[in-house]
Amino acid sequence: MAIITHIGRKQTPKPEWLKVRAPGGERYTAMKERVRRLGLNTVCEEARCPNIGECWGSGTATMMLMGDVCTRGCRFCAVESGKTGRPLDPAEPAHVARAVREMELSYVVLTSVDRDDLHDQGANHYAECVRAIKRETPRVLVEVLTPDWMGDAECARILATSGADVLAHNVEVVARLQRSMRDARCSYEQSLATLRNYKHSAPARHTKSSIMVGCGETEDEVLETLRDLRAAGVSIVTIGQYLRPTPKHAEVVRFAHPDEFARYKAAAAKMGFLFAASGPLVRSSYRAAEAFVEGLLHGEGASAP
Repeated sequence: MAIITHIGRKQTPKPEWLKVRAPGGERYTAMKERVRRLGLNTVCEEARCPNIGECWGSGTATMMLMGDVCTRGCRFCAVESGKTGRPLDPAEPAHVARAVREMELSYVVLTSVDRDDLHDQGANHYAECVRAIKRETPRVLVEVLTPDWMGDAECARILATSGADVLAHNVEVVARLQRSMRDARCSYEQSLATLRNYKHSAPARHTKSSIMVGCGETEDEVLETLRDLRAAGVSIVTIGQYLRPTPKHAEVVRFAHPDEFARYKAAAAKMGFLFAASGPLVRSSYRAAEAFVEGLLHGEGASAP
């Protein structure tokens, strides 16, 4: 049975397991300066990730492509939304590739805003960023954490054949909570279709997704979501606590106890996921999952199950 801390209208203090240090230190400062100098956007900042100090302090970051304005407005997300995004920067692929080389990364995550205002939703620009990295530093492993492309199989194919090593898209929340948490243009089935499209276009690549808890779901619903993801061919999953970015965003319904996350991790292993990262501070771009995939691909060259 879940151990639940309910949140009422008056904000309840975060439990001890959700408290993190304020970001700082020499490597964090150097990373921040490099991001500014190259004119890059990172989801670490735009989405107010609680792990920014840990990740930037260790020299890793998740880069956000195609500007900092999303054409969708999900109730959990701190990224600015609007009807149209900013003009695409033709120099962005080169800048991203340069940043990866300068940071001497071995694994990089590229994510992006949704760009429903573009004829191809930005898929070709996104793919060119992947190719630029691979040309500059061929040994770097690239994970793409993408939009749902409105279910468009051709957009999914463009990314799947770009050279990316891991193809990720997040279902975000359980099926029942999609309408209350995500933009109306998103859907649970559309997200599953995107993951299936990736697997169809690149069956040897690993696909990955993420689930937030604390939004009002039950444990059974989380387990059902895991089964649906596995049926769609997903081999890597992350499960973490939803944290409200600002008072304007959806309220946290509960803080899930670490024991609950441990149960999800055990269940995912039984379902046949290759790897599951599950914990209060786990995010879709999570260093433990990235380290696992890096070891797998560089060490064994294994194909996805």
